[in-house]
Amino acid sequence: MHWIALQPLPDASTAPTGSPTEVLSDPLVALGWWALQYTPKVAQVEGALVLEVSASERLWGGAAALCRHIYTQKKPVAQVQYARGATSLIAIARLGSAAKPRTPPDDLPLHTLLAAGPHLGTLEKIGCTQWGQLRALPRGGVVRRFGAPLLDALDRAYGLKPEVYPWLVLPEVFEAQLELSAQVETAPALLFGASRLLKQLQLWLQLRHRGVLALALQWTMDARRNTATQGELLLRTAEPTGDIDHLQRLLAENLARVTLPGQSESLLPDEQIKGDSLHQMLERLSARLGAPDVLQYQAQADHRPEHMQCWSPALNAMQLVASCVVNTGAGSLKGIKNTSSPHSATPGARSNPAQPMPSEAALHPTWLLPTPLKLALRDQQPLYHGPLTLVAGPHRVESGWWVQGECALRDYFLARSEHMGLLWIYRDRLMGQGEGAEAGVAADWYLQGVFA
Repeated sequence: MHWIALQPLPDASTAPTGSPTEVLSDPLVALGWWALQYTPKVAQVEGALVLEVSASERLWGGAAALCRHIYTQKKPVAQVQYARGATSLIAIARLGSAAKPRTPPDDLPLHTLLAAGPHLGTLEKIGCTQWGQLRALPRGGVVRRFGAPLLDALDRAYGLKPEVYPWLVLPEVFEAQLELSAQVETAPALLFGASRLLKQLQLWLQLRHRGVLALALQWTMDARRNTATQGELLLRTAEPTGDIDHLQRLLAENLARVTLPGQSESLLPDEQIKGDSLHQMLERLSARLGAPDVLQYQAQADHRPEHMQCWSPALNAMQLVASCVVNTGAGSLKGIKNTSSPHSATPGARSNPAQPMPSEAALHPTWLLPTPLKLALRDQQPLYHGPLTLVAGPHRVESGWWVQGECALRDYFLARSEHMGLLWIYRDRLMGQGEGAEAGVAADWYLQGVFA
C-alpha cells in the first residue's frame, strides 16, 4: 500500500492566479476534487486528505512520477504540505510532525496518533511518547486502561488491520453555494461571485467528463428587502460545453438585463435610500449617452401633426418640468383653425362609412412617418397592402397658411388594413375648393401615422 497525505496550510485559502480552480469556497473539498484525477480513493481525515495510490502508480509511470505530478501541478489552494507512508495514519503522522519525511513509524511522536490524543497526559507520565513505546506495552493492559479504540488505531497504523474510509465521490448534479462578502445592489455585481462558482463547475465537468447544457444561477438577497428576496437566471446552451469562458460571457450578457428588485427597509428615515431626482437622472443619462441622445418634448402651437412638437436636448431638467406644467395646463392655443367636416361619406369606402370625428376626440397615432407616404388609388379608394376601410373621420385640419408653401388643408381618417392594422391617413383638400371630389378632381391620399 502507498498513501499520500495532503493538507492546506492555514493561510493558504486562495490559489495562485491562473489556477483552474481559483478562489474556491471550501479549500479542502476543492483539493479533494482535484485529487480525484489521480486516484478514486480519496478521503478526508481530521482536516487532511489521504490518497491511496497503489493502483494508480503504473498508469502514471511509477510512484516517483505520480508523486511528481501531485507535488508540481497547480492546485485549488496556494500552499499544501505533503507526506507519504505505508499506511494513511503514518502519512498523516509525518504530515503533522517536525520529524524527517522518512522517520520510522516507531520513532513518530505519540501526539501524531489521533486516537491517543485523550490519553497523552497519562502516557507521558509513564514515559510513553513514541509509537514504538506504546506498541511495546502489554496489549491487555492497554485495552483495560485506555480502551480498545487506541489499540485498533495502532494496529491500523502498522498495517495489521485494514483501513476503511468513506471515499470522496463527486455528486451526480453540481450544486455549490457562496456567501458574498459585500452587499450587492445590481445584477452584474453578482458575476464576481458567480465566476468563482463557475471555476468549481469547471473542475467538476473535467472530472465527470461532461459538458453543460443548462445551468441555473440563484441568489438570495437580504431578508430586509421590501420585495422579493430571491431570484434565478437560467442559461441553456445549444450543445454540451465545458468552455467556462463562454459560459461566463453568456452569464454576463444575461445578468446585464436583470434588475434586482427592492431596497433594504429601515425604521430610521435617514437610512431610507431614495432614488435620483429628475434632473439628476437626466444629467447622468446625458453624460453617459451624450446630450443629443437624451431629448425632451416641447409642444408647438401648430395643428399640423409633423409640426405639433419638437425635441431638444434635455440639458435643463427644471425647464423640462416647467414646460410640461405649462403645456398641460388649462388654456388653449390661439391662431389655429381646427374644424370638423359634416361629411361622413367618402368616395371609394367599401363598407361601414366612417363617422364624423370631432376635433377634441381626434385620435393621434403612436408613430408618425418622417415623410407622409402617398397611397395608390383604385376607384378613388386608398390602398396600402390591400384596400383600406375607413373607421372614423374626417378630422379636418387647416393650418400653416402663414408659411409660404406649407399650407395644410387635410381631412384625417382612421383606417383599418387587414395586414397592417390601424393606420392614420389623410386626404388632401384642394386650395380654394370645398371638396376635391365634388369638383371632379381626385384628391391625393397619404399615410402619415401607424398605431402600435
